[in-house]
Amino acid sequence: MKHTSDAHLSEWLERQELAEAMIPLVGHLYRDHGIVTSIHGRSLVNQSAVDILKAHRFARQVDEVELDIHETLPLLQIVSALAPGSASIDLAGLLTSYRAAVGENASDAALEEYLRETLSSVIGDNWAPLGEPTDVVLYGFGRIGRLLARILIGYSGGDYGLRLRAVVVRRGSDNDLEKRASLLRRDSVHGPFDGTISVDHESNTIGANGVLIQVIYSDNPATIDYTAYGIKNAIVVDNTGRWRDEEGLSQHLKSTGVSRVVLTAPGKGSLKNIVHGINHNTIGEDPIITAASCTTNAITPVLKVLNDAYGIVHGHVETVHSFTNDQNLIDNFHKGDRRGRSAALNMVITETGAAKAVAKALPELEGKLTGNAIRVPTPDVSMAILNLTLEKETDKESVNSYLRDISLTSPLRKQIDYIDSPEVVSTDFVGSRKAGIVDGLATISNGKNLVLYVWYDNEFGYSCQVIRVLEEIGRVHPPAFPPLAG
Repeated sequence: MKHTSDAHLSEWLERQELAEAMIPLVGHLYRDHGIVTSIHGRSLVNQSAVDILKAHRFARQVDEVELDIHETLPLLQIVSALAPGSASIDLAGLLTSYRAAVGENASDAALEEYLRETLSSVIGDNWAPLGEPTDVVLYGFGRIGRLLARILIGYSGGDYGLRLRAVVVRRGSDNDLEKRASLLRRDSVHGPFDGTISVDHESNTIGANGVLIQVIYSDNPATIDYTAYGIKNAIVVDNTGRWRDEEGLSQHLKSTGVSRVVLTAPGKGSLKNIVHGINHNTIGEDPIITAASCTTNAITPVLKVLNDAYGIVHGHVETVHSFTNDQNLIDNFHKGDRRGRSAALNMVITETGAAKAVAKALPELEGKLTGNAIRVPTPDVSMAILNLTLEKETDKESVNSYLRDISLTSPLRKQIDYIDSPEVVSTDFVGSRKAGIVDGLATISNGKNLVLYVWYDNEFGYSCQVIRVLEEIGRVHPPAFPPLAG
C-alpha cells in the first residue's frame, strides 16, 4: 500500500509541476498578447496550478477522458512561441481538431505546423489589433457594482478590452473612501478580494491590482465631466436601479465623456432587454440598453433551447429567490406588498416580471409564460422552477442528455451549465459564472409535461452576463480558436 500511495503522490506532484510551468505562459499570453486560454470554456487566466489541473479533469465531461497535461503544455509552449495577436484559444478544442486532422501522424513538428496554419489569421502581419480599450464607469457601488468591479479588475491584463475607470456614488460619511474600499476588499458571500487594495485621499482613488479607480461623488447623473479624469466615450453601467426608463437613464448621456448606458435591471418601455447568448446581436448602436434581470438571464437560454427542440405551449416559472437589499431585515414599512416583513425570518411571496421579460429576448414565447417568486432567507443563489407543457413528448433521460450537451459544446455553454450530483445545495453555486445551472437529477418528465430546476447565482452569475454585454458593446471579442458551431 505504501508503494501505491507514493506512486499516486509522485504522479500528482509531476502533474502539478507541469501545471506550474503553464502559469507564466498563460499570463504572458494574456498580458502581452491579449490571448485568453481555456479548456472547454474554463479560463486558465489567473488560475492556480490546482485550478489548471481541475480544468484538465473537467474535460472528462466532454471527451470522457481527462485531458493530458503532457499534451497541453507543449501546445501552449508552441502557441507562446508563435506570439499570435488577441484571440481566445481553447487548448482542448485545438487538441481535438489537431488529432482529427493528423490522425496517426502526430508529432511535435506536425503540431507546430498545424497551429501555425490554424492561427495564421492572428500571426504576424495578418493580426489586426483590437483597438483602444473601452472605458467603463460604474454608477453605483452596491452588490452588483462591486462584483462588476471585481470581474473587470480580474480581466485587466493589458491595454485592450474593458477598462474600469471610475465609480460614482453619493458621499455617505467623512471616511467614505475607506468604507468603499473595505466593501470591495471583503464580502460576506463571495469572500475576500483576490489581490491588494489601497486608497489615495489626495486623488480620491482606489487602487486594486494595478487598476486605478476614480471615485466621483455626485447625486446628479447629468452634470459630471468625465473627461476631467481622462475618461472618454465611456459606457456608464447604472446599477442603482433608481431609473429604469429611457427618460431617466438619458440623464447619463448629458454628462461629458459618456457614449452608452447599460442598466443592470429590467428596463421599462421600449428599451431593449439584452440576455447575452440570446439576443445580444440586436444591441446595435442603441445608446441605452438593459441587461434584464438575474432571473431572466438564468431562464431565457434554457427556455430557448427547449423551445427549439420540443416547442413550448405554455409554462409557469416559480422563482425561489434569495433576499435582497430591497427587503427589510425586520418588520417595518415597505411600499411593496409583503416586502416589509423580515427577510431574515420569512419566506415572502412577491411578484416577478421575469416570465414576461423573457418575451423581450424571445418573442416566440410572448404570452406563453406566467411567473411568481418566493423570497427566502438566504443571502445569495436562487432557483427557478420551470413547469412547462411541450409540443413534443420527451423523457427525463433524453431532455437531460440534450441539456448536458448544450452546456458542454454549444455557443450557449457560457450561459447554461448542467449538474447531476445528488449532494449539491445552493451554496455550491456561489461564484458560478454561468447564467443558470440545470439540476438534472431533479428533472421531472412525463410525456409533454416537463419540470426543470435551474440554479443561478443571482449576484455573480448575473454580473458575468452584464460583463458579456459590455464586451459586445465595446466590440472587444477576439476571434476564437477553434470556433464554436452555431
